[in-house]
Amino acid sequence: MEESQFEIPPLTQEKVLELIEQAYPNPVTPEDLAKDNGWNEADVLQVIISLQNRGLIKSMAYNSYTRIHHEDKDIKVVQQMPTIASNKQPTIAIITAQYCEKLAVDAMLENKETFVRYTTVDSDSRQNTLRKSSEKLLNGLDRNWHRKRRFGESNVYTLGNIGAHRIVSTKLPSVGSTREAMTATGNTTTRLLGTFQKVDYIFIVGVAGGVPHYTDYKRHVRLGDVVIASSEKSRNIINGNANRKNGPYIYVYGNGEEIQTYYPKNDCLQSLAESLRADPQGKKPWEHYLKEGLLHLQNRTETIFDRPAPNTDKLYMNIGNHEVIEVAHPQPTDAVDGIPATRIHLGPIGSGRDLIRSDNLRTEFAKKHNLLATDVEMSSVLDSVIGNCRDSFILVKGISDYKDGTTTKKWQNFASLAAAAVMKSIICAMDAPTNV
Repeated sequence: MEESQFEIPPLTQEKVLELIEQAYPNPVTPEDLAKDNGWNEADVLQVIISLQNRGLIKSMAYNSYTRIHHEDKDIKVVQQMPTIASNKQPTIAIITAQYCEKLAVDAMLENKETFVRYTTVDSDSRQNTLRKSSEKLLNGLDRNWHRKRRFGESNVYTLGNIGAHRIVSTKLPSVGSTREAMTATGNTTTRLLGTFQKVDYIFIVGVAGGVPHYTDYKRHVRLGDVVIASSEKSRNIINGNANRKNGPYIYVYGNGEEIQTYYPKNDCLQSLAESLRADPQGKKPWEHYLKEGLLHLQNRTETIFDRPAPNTDKLYMNIGNHEVIEVAHPQPTDAVDGIPATRIHLGPIGSGRDLIRSDNLRTEFAKKHNLLATDVEMSSVLDSVIGNCRDSFILVKGISDYKDGTTTKKWQNFASLAAAAVMKSIICAMDAPTNV
């Protein structure tokens, strides 16, 4: 298990593109990629040239590269955000962690305008950062020192409309449980809320791993479904969060014995999600928005967002001794032509270190906290949201695997689009803003 952490991934165009997309909007260099993954820098450069020739990435300053966005010609590169008129200030922020999630969210917006701020470090700062980072490297604290000596934390903001609401969407530069990733996600969130101070509502939208139920279809969370972080208010728990003892929670983060839970002071978004799912007329607006988003993306990007074939949704059961067997899904009651409908589930979502590497730990953690999904590290984002006094937040996660949403790419695009469609359904059900 320990050795797998140092396994050198195969050097392919797909892998390099994935890493560049993960870092977006931060540019990366061949040196960065080679050092971080144990590759030869000259070989990495050849792969990058191939990706450039395919029109997927572009060169930047300091021998760095970034992803070419499908609406790249409309992106404005700025040193700082321009002043936005009061009546055009966004009141809703949408945070994504992966490139495909950002594409899916932006497909739901109208009248889009994207700004990218590349934060390069000036000469004196580079020397100071190099000195400090070298000290960190010697202490084994920071393996990405070489990237930080050239770049700060870049930001991407897309402004647009959903119905009567002004929206800003962004993408986190990195996610995970490392100190650097948690600091970067927290900083990005804090910078977002500092830049757009009229934002009252936060949506965290993307993919997650479903917690399946092997016998009960109503409780079964499968690929292509969407889990909205919600809570049973009557549930009482005892946990390690002094501010949330004996209260409801929509998100749980576990780190060993330490348990942190999260619940918004204002749960209006959760109430809207509940009414959306329980619509007496059986309306499912997300299905319409999903089709619209799919059509939009088909015309504008080479990335495929179609729903994968049903037979690619394999369900396995752990039978102990590190052995698993494939089992059948509970029989759906709402399948159309044999294709299960995208269903909405409401319940807690969680994350924690080591949960992804251990099926047993993840299963126990999910059972203990009644989780419907587990995702990549989002606790630092939620810490920033709460620390910046935002009282309404919600997570909307499309299910793309049965771990954390990132272990396979087959369902990620469709799951991202399904989550974005449900997000749009919630936003369209909100009252028009009055604080503009």
